[in-house]
Amino acid sequence: MGNPQHNLLTAIDLGCAKTCVVVAQVTDTGLRYKAHGVVESHGLRKGVIIDLDKAAMSVHRAVAEAETIGAINLESAAVGVAGAHIRGVNSQGGIVLGPRAREIEREDVRAAAARARAISLPADREVLHLLPQQYILDEQPGVHDPEGMMGITLEVKVHVVTALSSATQNVVTVVNRAGIAVEDKVFEPIAAADAVLRADEREIGMCLIDIGAGSTDIAVFHDGAVVHAGSIPVGGDHFTNDIAVGLQTPLADAEKLKKLFGCAIVVRVPSCNEVEVPSLGDRPSRLMSQRAIAEILEPRARELFDLVRDHLRQAGVSHLCAAGVALCGGGARLMSLMEVAEDALRRPVRLAHPVPLPGMPATLCEPEFACALGMLYYGARARAARSTQEQGIRSRLKNLLAMAR
Repeated sequence: MGNPQHNLLTAIDLGCAKTCVVVAQVTDTGLRYKAHGVVESHGLRKGVIIDLDKAAMSVHRAVAEAETIGAINLESAAVGVAGAHIRGVNSQGGIVLGPRAREIEREDVRAAAARARAISLPADREVLHLLPQQYILDEQPGVHDPEGMMGITLEVKVHVVTALSSATQNVVTVVNRAGIAVEDKVFEPIAAADAVLRADEREIGMCLIDIGAGSTDIAVFHDGAVVHAGSIPVGGDHFTNDIAVGLQTPLADAEKLKKLFGCAIVVRVPSCNEVEVPSLGDRPSRLMSQRAIAEILEPRARELFDLVRDHLRQAGVSHLCAAGVALCGGGARLMSLMEVAEDALRRPVRLAHPVPLPGMPATLCEPEFACALGMLYYGARARAARSTQEQGIRSRLKNLLAMAR
């Protein structure tokens, strides 16, 4: 039914608020939209799975929706990983190629990266990404790809993104229970960057902030590479919970009020505006000032970006974000949130909309789908890199066989 699986790329964004599946077809001219499925999430809290069966059912429903729309059978997917358990650390390692300069091969590059990867990790953590920043060839820095160059020593600076093993394994288990094999696990802001950041922003220095329901995840880029990755345990659900408690209204209604009438700056709301606020239990709804919602949201918004500012300072990367800040994720759509971010971070801030796939519905071109779409672009790059390496290996084997004859 439909195209063979090897011609499809599938991404699963398993969030606290929604579970999103997006499928793209790989063509000679690039990726093309094939199908998607979006359903409400269950079984997650603060970016962590708390009920395997409920979370697996959410994935199953989203996958089934995408399969119906695209008339396809999905077998495998890349899955996003996020949450407060994510940590990033910079490392450096290298190798000596020999007493004399020789041509650097792909195996040498891998060996240098393995040395840089050899950091001490607690038993409960695993490496999620090993991201090269630059290579140093014979003490000369700034090399992007040393393969084929001549040298005696090769070093590499990398950013190592680690995650709690149990958290990532639970994500894999949930996706597997839904009948899907996991091809790759990707830290969500790193994936989202492929969909929302331009090359010049990565070079000059950019901070990408993904405000999800359960956490706010961060990736900082400079000189075209990831220099920091981390997470803050505050997300859109915290804003919703504040409204529910402050206005004594059910959580579902608090979420609606936040989306329809929420604002992160009180004075941006006309003082005369009133909204209907449902009550708890069987009490009747009330008319309240719209500013009452903003009075609850503004302190939380300022707290969030104060935490982001302190996080970036402690990581020593604040000065690297010269091109500014990009916000994505569903929580980024709160009115006036960009102003709060600019005030706290002292950087230009923009709302990041993903680059659309050909044939894609316009409804997916929103900040909350940046991670899912980014995983498709990320997956396409990874697949192309693997194909290039395999071609290189086949070419070398062919040459060796020819010489043997």
